[in-house]
Amino acid sequence: MNARGPNGGKGKYMTNANVTIEDKYTQESGRVFISGTQALVRLPLMQRERDLADGNNTAGYISGYRGSPLGTYDTELWKAKTFLQEKHIHFAPGVNEDLAATAVWGTQQAHTFPGAKYDGVFSIWYGKGPGVDRAGDPMKHANLAGTAPLGGVLVVFGDDHAGKSSTVAHQSEQALAANSIPVLYPATIQDYIDFGLSGWALSRYSGLWVGLKCVNETVENTASVNIDESRSRVVLPTEVALPPEGVNFSASSQLEFAPAADEKRLVRFKLPLVHSFVRANKIDRVIFSGPQAKFGIVAAGKSYLDVLQAMQLLGIDDASACEMGIALYKPGLIWPLEPKGIRRFAKGLQELLFVEEKRPFLEDQAARLLYDCPSNERPRISGKTDGSGAPLLSSDYVLEPQEIARAIAARLRECGISTVEIDRRFASAQTRTSLKLSLATSGNPRTPYFCSGCPHNSSTNLPEGSVAVGGIGCHGMGIFMGRTLRSAHMGGEGLTWTGIAPFTETKHIFQNLGDGTYSHSGMLAIHGAVTSKANITYKILFNDAVAMTGGQPVEGGGLLTVQAITHQVKALGVAAIRVVTDEPDKYPDRGAFAPGVSIHHRHDLDSVQRELREVKGTSVLVYDQTCAAEKRRRRKRGTLIDPPVRAFINDAVCEGCGDCSVKSNCVSVEPLETELGRKRVIDQASCNKDLSCISGFCPSFVTVHGGKLRRPKLVQLEDADLALIPEPSPARQSDTFNILIAGVGGTGVVTIGAVLGMAAHIEGKGASVFDMTGMAQKGGAVFSHLKIASNPDEIHAVAIGSDEADLLLGCDALVAGSRDALRSVLREHTHVVMNTHLVPTGAFQRNPDIDFQIDRTCELVSNAAGIDHTLAVDATALALAFTGNALSANMILVGCAYQRGALPLTRASIEKAIELNGVSIDQTKRSFALGRLFAHDPRRFKNETSKGASATEMPLSEFIERRALDLRAYQNDGYAGRYRQLVEKVREAELAVARVNPSELALTRAVAKAYFKLLAYKDEYEVARLYTSGAFEQKLAEQFEGEFTLSFHLAPPLLSKHDPQTGAVLKRNFGPSTFRLFKLLAPLKFVRGTPLDIFGYTSERRMERSLITEYEETISMLLGRLSQENIAGAVSIAALPLEIRGYGHVKLQNVQKVKCRESEMLRAYLEPRVVETSLSAA
Repeated sequence: MNARGPNGGKGKYMTNANVTIEDKYTQESGRVFISGTQALVRLPLMQRERDLADGNNTAGYISGYRGSPLGTYDTELWKAKTFLQEKHIHFAPGVNEDLAATAVWGTQQAHTFPGAKYDGVFSIWYGKGPGVDRAGDPMKHANLAGTAPLGGVLVVFGDDHAGKSSTVAHQSEQALAANSIPVLYPATIQDYIDFGLSGWALSRYSGLWVGLKCVNETVENTASVNIDESRSRVVLPTEVALPPEGVNFSASSQLEFAPAADEKRLVRFKLPLVHSFVRANKIDRVIFSGPQAKFGIVAAGKSYLDVLQAMQLLGIDDASACEMGIALYKPGLIWPLEPKGIRRFAKGLQELLFVEEKRPFLEDQAARLLYDCPSNERPRISGKTDGSGAPLLSSDYVLEPQEIARAIAARLRECGISTVEIDRRFASAQTRTSLKLSLATSGNPRTPYFCSGCPHNSSTNLPEGSVAVGGIGCHGMGIFMGRTLRSAHMGGEGLTWTGIAPFTETKHIFQNLGDGTYSHSGMLAIHGAVTSKANITYKILFNDAVAMTGGQPVEGGGLLTVQAITHQVKALGVAAIRVVTDEPDKYPDRGAFAPGVSIHHRHDLDSVQRELREVKGTSVLVYDQTCAAEKRRRRKRGTLIDPPVRAFINDAVCEGCGDCSVKSNCVSVEPLETELGRKRVIDQASCNKDLSCISGFCPSFVTVHGGKLRRPKLVQLEDADLALIPEPSPARQSDTFNILIAGVGGTGVVTIGAVLGMAAHIEGKGASVFDMTGMAQKGGAVFSHLKIASNPDEIHAVAIGSDEADLLLGCDALVAGSRDALRSVLREHTHVVMNTHLVPTGAFQRNPDIDFQIDRTCELVSNAAGIDHTLAVDATALALAFTGNALSANMILVGCAYQRGALPLTRASIEKAIELNGVSIDQTKRSFALGRLFAHDPRRFKNETSKGASATEMPLSEFIERRALDLRAYQNDGYAGRYRQLVEKVREAELAVARVNPSELALTRAVAKAYFKLLAYKDEYEVARLYTSGAFEQKLAEQFEGEFTLSFHLAPPLLSKHDPQTGAVLKRNFGPSTFRLFKLLAPLKFVRGTPLDIFGYTSERRMERSLITEYEETISMLLGRLSQENIAGAVSIAALPLEIRGYGHVKLQNVQKVKCRESEMLRAYLEPRVVETSLSAA
């Protein structure tokens, strides 16, 4: 039943010229290109057909609860709704895992009820590891009760061994074994099909539920598999012992209550039937062995493929393994391990090495089964430890082929059957691994982050002095941002506090709770908190979608509403309930809410939270704002109004202080590098119109009402240009060709892997696409591992290991420069095609001065692969110039790689795969061609790619002259002369001591920048001038077209109110007439600093004027002591005012920080010996 390789059988395969996207569910024989998740959708379709062929009228039932790595299973089931309904398969997602398991339990009783429509119901329960724990009780009961003779249950459980998208790194087979549920562990998607069908047959035959273990590397993999019916015909052993009542659930079972008899039947009959079935159907297989075998390896599931890859790294193929005395055993059933097979395999071996991830499971079972064997038939066992008890294979992280190769090489030497070649390969791999560990990387990791406009950017904010605990869902990423503490398990939110509260002086906490979790099990947690009488406020984050796993609806079909939640928690005894929303007006009927509920705008979140934290007992704040990603989807579909308003930043007014990021935490607020330093800009393409950014205390924000984004004028690509591109020779492929695609979650990285994998399938090749996404899809680093082979069975481990990449497609430079990517690169072998465009990381929202080091990162990648093997291109600039869509950049990279001969695929198959993908077909093909043209003749794109290049610093003399002209426009010639005078004084002093090129005067440049910043403080006259100079209107016209009006978001010192809680000045919204006021105000700059300057009397303006004179005095002091030894310190002090940014209270806070630092630095500058002595003493 199981082929030697992972994908079913040896031999070459025909070109699949007539591939369609529906093949995965409709094709009846041959090979289909299908993901692990889709294979789980296809399984019940095949089972129904198999039952009909046998003359049985059955139906299917699927229920469970989503969670990585099965996070999108329900989505794929909904997509396949038509196919499922045609085959009488009912999909009903569970409210939670244990209730879903109970419903599945019920399906095995359906045939006993009067009026049964079907002969039986075969079922799937699905869930991730923690869901297995939650559902243990109904599973135990149901497993003892038995399955229907023509039913059967598959427990499809997802284990996240690495804990990449889970609160724990999970391994669930022990939990299923504790409930006496047999567990099958598929190694490949082919095994999903084969084991799945066999699993239902086993479940019917034994009366037991049967587990199907799914790990990320398989369920998130896409491959070409064989779906021929003849592959997995089941054999049912007949010479077995059965109890008189049988092992299945029957009508008489409904009238029985005999727990002891149930257990007796399970132990004495059901479990032995499992072993009989496994032997008859060759579920466990000897992959290779020989008459002189001394060393045996046992591995199942993912670890089996890792072993094959490890042996390949050591240069051991099947034939040489047999010659050396190596044997390999692949158990398909990992519990209960079938005893006869393992004993037969072990007989005569000197040692058995068990290779398995996480804690030992097969190893412990085998040790028990082999313990009573005669000493001459009982091999030494190694695995987690070697024969002496020393650690060998880790139990606490994911195993990789390189580590397994190390263990195999060590044990072969111990057994005396190693070779010089194996030792050489092993030593070489060890050396390269050591070098990889010391590899320099980009230093700017992409961690997952809230999406643009995500409600959690605002909802997870807290009043000063409060503490919040996180939960399951997107909002849980708040822990990465320092907003929340570590959460409890799903459904236990807030209950840890009930154990903490009696033993701490802390009086209250907030507990974040997503609406999906509330529906799942969180309501019971609130009930527990109420009964505890602890002071806690639950923030129920109502986002109308389960965004973490793909935007699925919350279970209940629209029954869960904000109004319903208020009634439910009121009934639980909650003391106070408040609703906070971005759209209070959508609730005109306040009578639909529970009594005593008040509704507030999200602007009042802070005051509402301050009120609730004083409430005794349990209170609830329902934060109502639709998920930003879901809003975007609905707007595209036309099911949600797209408001005609956008935020825009006047970068001339912007100070780059970052308060807009503090207020919004939104990744659409991006850095804008200018000659005056880093400012801010709104990325209109990603902006979801949350508009929290306009709350930043800064007058640079306007909102544009009406109109629309101007369509960019695209550079035309002529067909004649494309016709001149020569056809390259495809990459040579002797065995598996490995392509690592590295990029940012949500930008189409997975699509590129899918298209290229489909292209290989079209050519009749084997392909494996493993997408490492999970939580990373939220703006984090995403990797797609693509392996292509002429024979599918040549593909072993799905992840690309150290030095194994033939091609690195760097869709994002920072991810391409990460350790996970660079470790795959082998110098002068791996080809790299990389996008040099910078996409800021989420960390920018918390660190406005972060250095992304994009140039250094590109250099690191180039050095790792070799200059001749690297092509770096600003593919995003090309995409925007030629297609107007930044997402086209990835396909441009594919075109570049193809033209450089770095892809083992034909142009025809790639273009056919693009057509099958069905999204923006013409544009995608055009982007592919554009990439080819760039690789062929990059010089013709100089204008387009130079726009995104890093700006070089302006010559010093030119910078000084420009700033002087700016100050003349700011005030007058005298003001500009004051600037020139001090800068020239510094230049002369520096030349006297520094002995450097006049164009490289660091102190002069620092003063030129900092002094200008202080002199050109942005008071009301300057803000008005910067709005009316013409530059602002020109930039608006470049981005927007049509009829629109502007709103200005300002806090005039004489007109603004103060926040009663924090005392901060509040911004107000002013209409289009403000522009006319600016035009009147700008010319009045001549009164600046005079008795007629009414604004000049404010404390902020007085502070700004004093900063100028203080700086002039400081510079004079520095110049008086300036020497070649202390000039670096003088530069640092002189540059400090560049950190004084912002307006109002933001600026004041920055001034205070700078003054503290200045005091320390001046002391060190003026009294270096004193400071040096005190530091030495310390």
